[in-house]
Amino acid sequence: MSGLVPLPVVVPLLGAALTLLLSGRPRLQRSISVLCLSSVLVVAAVLLVEAYRFGPVVVQVGGWPAPVGIVLVADQLAALMVLVSSAVTLCVLLYSIGQGRGETSETAPVSIYHPTYLVLTAGVTNAFLAGDLFNLFVGFEILLAASFVLITLGGTEVRLRTGSTYVVVSILSSLLFLSAVGLVYAATGTLNMAQLAGRLDALPSGVRLTLQLMLLLAFGIKAAVFPLSAWLPDSYPTAPAPVTAVFAGLLTKVGVYAIIRTETLLFPGGQVAGLLMVVAGLTMVVGILGAVAQSDLKRLLSFTLVSHIGYMIFGVALSSVAGLSGAIFYVVHHITIQTTLFLVAGLVEERAGSTDLRRIGGLARVAPMLGVLFFVPAMNLAGIPPFSGFLGKLGLLQAGVAAGGTLPAVLVGAGTLTGLLTLYAASRVWNIAFWRAPRLASTTVPARLPGLMVGATTALVALGVLFTLAAGPLFQVTSNAATDLRERTPYVRAVLPRDVP
Repeated sequence: MSGLVPLPVVVPLLGAALTLLLSGRPRLQRSISVLCLSSVLVVAAVLLVEAYRFGPVVVQVGGWPAPVGIVLVADQLAALMVLVSSAVTLCVLLYSIGQGRGETSETAPVSIYHPTYLVLTAGVTNAFLAGDLFNLFVGFEILLAASFVLITLGGTEVRLRTGSTYVVVSILSSLLFLSAVGLVYAATGTLNMAQLAGRLDALPSGVRLTLQLMLLLAFGIKAAVFPLSAWLPDSYPTAPAPVTAVFAGLLTKVGVYAIIRTETLLFPGGQVAGLLMVVAGLTMVVGILGAVAQSDLKRLLSFTLVSHIGYMIFGVALSSVAGLSGAIFYVVHHITIQTTLFLVAGLVEERAGSTDLRRIGGLARVAPMLGVLFFVPAMNLAGIPPFSGFLGKLGLLQAGVAAGGTLPAVLVGAGTLTGLLTLYAASRVWNIAFWRAPRLASTTVPARLPGLMVGATTALVALGVLFTLAAGPLFQVTSNAATDLRERTPYVRAVLPRDVP
């Protein structure tokens, strides 16, 4: 099965090249894009089953053995991330096709949406599968280069202004990451993560801590943890709805994934656990307080996105099997739910002409299906039983209680408060935008929403419900992944020959 590992990266890149050549034929572009992402979804499912049954699936790119060559590794964590991200990117692509994204226009005379979107997908999957730090950096740069195009799509003044902020912050985090990569190589002589798992332990504690903090700072910016998250609420809401949705669902989670991978494989032992707990608590509370204060649906969702990153960092900080399992489960849940809610926000904008809560109302009466599509994922995000959001939060809070101590207890309280305030924010949106008397912002909006947009959103809502129904098997996968992360041995033995130090 090792021959399947590069396909989630290679297939979207080949599709991007082909769709770029066919820029004057949008129907063919759409077909190729859907075929590519559907293929990646099938491959990811096979890789997850293989990793679950037999352990990490490894490919030495070009036949060069580790640690010299590039290694792609599909362990249970990486395969699960690729599977969920593939499902989400496919649904968002269908949504964007229903919205008419990717067609040629005066503002975009060449159909660049599909090639760029496929490149973004390749960057995400490459980051998840990367077996060395430099290839992880390459994955980040691929997805960021594509995101620079997507976030400014259309070239409006607002998008260019907020996109400039996003570009500057992304370049800064990339420079920090590249500097850390250079220092890691200078200190250890390798960038292969399996080999680094042994060599970093031999470094002086001060050098090791410096490298750890530099990587955490770079990944913290990408993951939008407090206080490194100020750029996100201003950047994401201005992009087109499908772009905002895929950014919210995936890009910050790639940063979280990098934190999980490096903190467990390269820097085990919880040396910065206290710092991570403080950051997690502040991210949860400050983010949700920002959400409560918003009057625009997209900005409100952007702040909830920041806030719920704190739950994942809390699980990483605990560094126990239960904490890591809860964090991974919550990443999977949040990728799906946050993407869904941003797609719903796009539907609200299509139907009401605005996402400003002061200008809209009565959507539950004029568009009851839209009300259902918002209500289910909103309650899931808030953590209402029996949804997966509740199960993920419960797992993390139980892990915090089991850890004992003052900081975990404070974080349990912060997580509970954040859940309640998320419920308040979601209820407020429901009462204003959906339940009060009709107050549509425009009288020229379409009476019916495009069927493909509604269908893609419904599929993601159903996926979120499926995580609830299949919570037992999913927790089994996340627990296995967390156990392997803690032990490190399965990953190292799968990547390195026995005689490599």
